[in-house]
Amino acid sequence: MTAKPSKNSKLRITLIRSPIGCLPKHKACLASLGLRKMNHCVEHFATPSILGIINKINYLLKVEEL
Repeated sequence: MTAKPSKNSKLRITLIRSPIGCLPKHKACLASLGLRKMNHCVEHFATPSILGIINKINYLLKVEEL
């Protein structure tokens, strides 16, 4: 994700790397997004809290703007 999404945009978030060996806080971030398995996708609105979580664990995720 290179550009900052607008307020009402939706994001499709996909888990592309395994959380095995990650910090416990990063695993908690995955759980708060609702991601459980590899290649699992969820859709969220681009709120500041969601963008902060994505920024924290960006090495595990693929993010697309819908």
